[in-house]
Formats: sequence, C-alpha cells, structure tokens
Amino acid sequence: MSNNAATIEKTDVVLIGAGIMSATLGALLRQVQPDWSISVFERLDAAAAESSDPWNNAGTGHSALCELNYTPRAADGSVEIAKAIDINERFQVSRQFWSYSVENNVLANPSNFINPIPHVSFTHGADGVEYLRKRHEALSRHPLFEGMEYIADKDEFSRRLPLMAKGRDFSDPVALNWTDYGTDIDFGELTKELLAYLGRSGGDIAFGHEVKNLTKQSDGSWLVKVRNLRTGKSRVINAKFVFVGAGGGALPLLQKSGIKEIAGFGGFPVSGLFLRCKNPELIARHEAKVYGQASVGAPPMSVPHLDTRVINGERGLLFGPYAGWTPKFLKDGKNTDLFKSVRPNNLFSMLGVGVTEMSLVQYLVSELLKSQSGRVEVMEEFLPRAEGKDWDLIIAGQRVQVIRRKGAGGVLELGTAVVAAEDGTIAGLLGASPGASTCVSAMLDVMKRCFPSEFASWEPKLKEMVPSLGVKLSENKALFNEVWDWSQKALHLDAANTPEHSGVASHA
Repeated sequence: MSNNAATIEKTDVVLIGAGIMSATLGALLRQVQPDWSISVFERLDAAAAESSDPWNNAGTGHSALCELNYTPRAADGSVEIAKAIDINERFQVSRQFWSYSVENNVLANPSNFINPIPHVSFTHGADGVEYLRKRHEALSRHPLFEGMEYIADKDEFSRRLPLMAKGRDFSDPVALNWTDYGTDIDFGELTKELLAYLGRSGGDIAFGHEVKNLTKQSDGSWLVKVRNLRTGKSRVINAKFVFVGAGGGALPLLQKSGIKEIAGFGGFPVSGLFLRCKNPELIARHEAKVYGQASVGAPPMSVPHLDTRVINGERGLLFGPYAGWTPKFLKDGKNTDLFKSVRPNNLFSMLGVGVTEMSLVQYLVSELLKSQSGRVEVMEEFLPRAEGKDWDLIIAGQRVQVIRRKGAGGVLELGTAVVAAEDGTIAGLLGASPGASTCVSAMLDVMKRCFPSEFASWEPKLKEMVPSLGVKLSENKALFNEVWDWSQKALHLDAANTPEHSGVASHA
C-alpha cells in the first residue's frame, strides 16, 4: 500500500485498535465473508498492548460465577440474578467460538490462552454470610450455575484457601460460593492469535499507525485518515465499514465521526493499580480467583479480588484493584483526553454524574492517598498475614466508564455499550467490565446491527461456530450440556470440572 497521502486506498472494513474486540470482529467477518478486504490500524507497536494485555486485564473469564456486583441484593433482601445469567450466557457464546476456532486452526493450543481455575465469592460477617447463602440458593438451581457450592465451615474454608485462612479470626464468620469450573484467560495471547489468523488470511495489519480523523462520504463510505507514527506520513483509506475498537480511545474517535448516536455519551477514566506477589511460596499456596464485595462508593470495576493468573504458562498472584486517577483515556494516552471529550451534547451528562456520584469522588480521593502500608492493610481482609515485602505495586489498565444521558443529566454505567450509526456504516464499543469476556456476543451484535441484509445469509455459518446462536442456554439445559461438553473438550479444560461432575455440595 502507498504512503502517499494523495492516493486514496480502498478496503471493505477498517478495524481501529488491535485489541480483543477488533481481533474478534475481524476473525468472525473473515469466516462468514472471506472475500472482504480488512485493514487493522493500531497506534502502538504491538497487539493487545492496552486493555487486552494480560497484566492490564482481569483475565477472569467473567461469567458471573464469582463477581458479586452482578448479583446485587434487592431492597427486600433477595438476590437479583438476571444480570448474572445474561453475562454467563454471553460468556458461553465466547467459549463456543473459541472452541470452533481451535478445531478449525484459527487458534492454536488453547492452554496458551485459557486454563481452568476455581471462581470463588467471599464474604465475612453475619450479613455477608447470609447474602452468599441466598445467592447460592438463587443461582445454583439455574443450569448455567449448577455445581456452585456454598461453604460456611471454617475447616473447609481452610482446606481450600490455606493462604486466606492463615491467621484468620474465625469468630468473624466467613462464607464462600465456590465453582470449580471457572477459567483464567490471557486475552493478550488470544488477541494475538486471532490477529495472526487474520493476517494469514489476507488482512492488512499496521502497527504504529494512528487514526486521526473519520469523514463520512456522500455514498455512505468513510474516509479514514491515518498517520504513520514512525515516518510521519499520512494515508487515506476509503472504507465501506469502520469499527472503532480502540478501548478508551473509542469515544474521541466516535465523536470525530459526527454520528448522532454518540451524542450524550461521555467517559470517566479510572486507573487500575494492583499488588503483584513476588513470593513463589505464596503463589504456590493459592489457586483460585476470589472476589469480595466492593467498598462503598467504589466503581463497579473495583471489586477486590485475590487472583491466580496463568500468563505465558507461569502462575502469578494479584490483589486489587486499587483505584488511581488520571485524565488519560488510555494507559498510553494524553492528559488532555478527558477535557477534549467534553462537548456541548454531553456536558450535562458529565456534570450530572459529577453531582450524583460524590461517593465515587470521595472513594477516588481516599484511594489516591493510600500508602503501600495502607494498601497492604486493605489486603488483610483477604490475607490476614499479608506483608508488604512480598508484593510490588503495578499500574494496570486504564478504564473509561460509560456516562450515558439520563433525563437532564447523566448516569455512570457498568458494562459495555455498542454505539452504531443508523445506516450501519460505523460502530464502536464503549465501556469496561465484563468487556473482553463477552467479546464474541458483542461483535455478533455489531454484525447483526450493521449488516442486516447479510446477516441472514451468514447465520448457517455463525451457528456452526456458535451452536446456541439465538437460543437462551439458561432455558435449554440439553443444548447447554451439549455445547458445554464440546467446549470443555475442545479447549482442553479438565473434563471433571463440569456442573454435572462437581455436584451441588453445601458445607454449612
């Protein structure tokens, strides 16, 4: 391709950002429409270097097995599970596509990116114990959550989580919701493998290229102005469809596009800080992703967790997140990002959040003032014998929470939002958790909304890749069991760690 700015290059699809969302959409489109030309532009020099990087991403395989923010307590004391079921459904879609991809040489050895690890919810105190009992009662009768155990016995707690039990005063009661068949996912490796497949199959992938502007043409196509950050030269690409999968950089680019659908949207950046264990003995004594309850005023992504990770085949252990703050929308962004994102059409949305989310502001201030000893003190809720010398502070990813217009003001939203132009020529993804875990369902949503005339012809192939497409697995146990067994085998996950084999044990 020419680097001459006067030459307008043509392509069918432009994907902005080399993260898990663009990689997933590119791989899906290549499967259903192999004759389309696809170009990927990434401003950094590597794939998955921002939110999809394994150290910048929770890697949880978010399936609502352990994340308590997806099962809030209602005013009457009951536990609401609709959000958990929806997120688990979406994760099952991802598992199916990855399984198909392994079997059809899109992805290589699945243990490179997915490994079995128990997912565990943890509370203490009488109120927390009762909440987990009710949560288990509500979830475990659903097909997607069969096998979840409720544990409130201190001896069983100590057997399963010896590191968390050491030095603990069990006069303060504890409880766990324990699920053996959770997973740890290296979304960085997964992204790289999907992009490698796209490159092998004819995709054009350009690193060190920043998209500077998006301009709509009279025929519905887009002119995408791209700058080569190494040479300083510009390229102009004419694309029939553009997807903005640039993480925190998506909002500014969608604003530049001028589509009316982005009006009212804003973004609130929150940095993630973690303590990473450097003591091999401690790492070896803990094998679970243990999630607790968020502090009052904390953003939804800030649920504390003690987290076993498997990255490049090596075990690691993280605790966090602790919140940091910077006006940057990307870890490698600019300090002007937040201020440049304020427009007349989202000003009141952003001001409204500033007024209604004072507890968040107070939380962030308290987090920013924490010392290393203060952070270790917070960790003692999980590890009573925690010592600062065993842990290093790392700066993880930058997340931009979605601010959506509501009435005359705005609200801060959990989750991700697909924003698509009415004519389907451009779409983008905003938001954070559960993000990567639901990448396949999110990109299928983009395809359905942006390619309505093609989607019907794609469905047979899509159902080959995702057999449950269009079906709620929570309402079809036979199909769930079928695709679960298939994905367990295809992804080389432990065959014993299935809902059927785990049983619905309860240790009270």
